[in-house]
Amino acid sequence: MKAIEQIAFVILIVAAVACNNNKDPHINHNTEAAKQMYTCPMPEDSVLSDKPGKCPKCGMDLIKMEQDNHEQGKVEYTCPMHPEIIRDKPGACPICGMDLVKKETGSKKVGDVELEALLKPTNEFVVSSVPVTTIIKKEEQIEIEALGNIAYDTRQTGSISSRVAGRIEKLYVRYRYQKIKKGQHILDIYSPELLTAQQNLLFLLKNDPTNATFIQAAKEKLLLLGISNQQLQSVIQSGKPSLTIAVYSNYSGHIHEAASGGKMNTEPGAMNDISLITEELSLKEGMYLQKGQSIFVVYNPDRAWAILNIYGDNQGLIKIGNAVRVLPETAPGKDFSASIDFIEPFYRKESKTLSARVYFNNSSLKIPIGSQVRATIFGNAKDAYWLPKDAVVSLGLDKVVFKKINDGFKAHKVNTGIIYKKNIQILNGITEMDSVAINGQYLMDSESFIKVKN
Repeated sequence: MKAIEQIAFVILIVAAVACNNNKDPHINHNTEAAKQMYTCPMPEDSVLSDKPGKCPKCGMDLIKMEQDNHEQGKVEYTCPMHPEIIRDKPGACPICGMDLVKKETGSKKVGDVELEALLKPTNEFVVSSVPVTTIIKKEEQIEIEALGNIAYDTRQTGSISSRVAGRIEKLYVRYRYQKIKKGQHILDIYSPELLTAQQNLLFLLKNDPTNATFIQAAKEKLLLLGISNQQLQSVIQSGKPSLTIAVYSNYSGHIHEAASGGKMNTEPGAMNDISLITEELSLKEGMYLQKGQSIFVVYNPDRAWAILNIYGDNQGLIKIGNAVRVLPETAPGKDFSASIDFIEPFYRKESKTLSARVYFNNSSLKIPIGSQVRATIFGNAKDAYWLPKDAVVSLGLDKVVFKKINDGFKAHKVNTGIIYKKNIQILNGITEMDSVAINGQYLMDSESFIKVKN
C-alpha cells in the first residue's frame, strides 16, 4: 500500500512540472515580442540593435526606441467625446456612457495624407493645405502707367547755316535759349566771295546793260550765296558793293549753337543736359565760318512731344492711336489728353525701355522743356485667361504653378502673357478644371529643387 501511494505522489509531481513547462514558452514569447530595441540618434545612419552600445557609423551612444503598444492593423475602440478612452472590444464609455466606435491603428496614414505621398521626392511633390484658385476668363480694360519727359518736337527744328566762307563782323544773339522770331537779324558776315560777286554784277550793269542773260545769272548767283532781294536791290541802286552781308533767321523759337561738324542736336537727352545751364555763346565776333557750316539751331517751344518710357511687360499692349492722359509734374493743373503718335523701334541705351511719343501743342500750356510727366495710357481691352500674379513662380525662362493633385501639389509648367495689376495672363498649360496654389512662392523652398514636366 505504501508503495502505491509513493507511485501516485511521484505522478502528481511530474504532472505539476509538465504544467509549468507548458506555460513557460508562452511567457518567454511575450517577453521576446516586447523586447527593447536601440537606435542611433542620427536618423540618416539607420542603425538598429537589440542591446545598448555604440553606433558603428558615427560612434554615438545608441538610444532606446519608443515601444508601439498597438500592433499594426489592430482594431481598437474609442469614445467619440473622450479619445483618451481606448478599449480592445466594443462597449460603453465609462465617462459619458456613449457607445465606443471602431478606431483603426497603425501607420498606413499620417493625418489624411498617404504615406507614399510623403515619400515622394520634395522636388516633385509638396504636401500643403494652402488655398487654391483656378484660371478665370474675363475681359480687362488695360490702363498702363508710364513716366516720361517733355522734349522739343524736332520736326519743327530749323538750322541757320553759312552759305559762304567769311568772317563774323557783328553778332546780334548772345546766349543760348535766346528767343528769336522769323526774319530777325542774326549776324553780319564779311565774305570775299560775296564781294567779288557784287562787283561782277555792278560791272555788267555799267559796261554791258543790254546783256540781260549775264546780268540775270549774276543776280541769281548772289541770291544763292545768301543775299536777300532787298539787299540786292540796295546794291544795284547804290552802285557800290556792300562789305558785309546780313544773315536773317528763317525760323522762330529758342536759339542754340549748332553741334560741331554742322550736325543738328536732336537727341532729347542731350538737350536736357544743355538746358541745365544758360551761358553765353562760344561763337564770337571776328571768328571765321566755313562755307556750308551750320551756325545755329532754332527749336520751337510751341511744338513739343512727351516721350513716355514703356517697360517690357507692357510693350505688347501699346499701339499707335491709344488714348493718353498726360499730367506734368511742374504744372499738375495743366493735364491734357492726346494719343500715341509714334513708337520708337529701338531701346534706349540708358533705360532699356521702349519710348512712345505724344505730340501736342505747347503754345498755350507753356510746359517747360525737359520737365517730367506722368501718363496713363488706355490700351485695348484684353479678353484672356487670368491667374493671380502670386500663383505663378518664375524660374527664369520657365514659369510654373503648383497644381493640386490628390493630397498635395505638383509643379507644372505654364506659358504666360502680360502682367496687369495683380493678375497674369495664362496662355496654356492648365485648364479651368485645374486647381493651383494661390501663392506659389509659399510652396517653393528653392528654385533648384523644382522639377517640372511640360
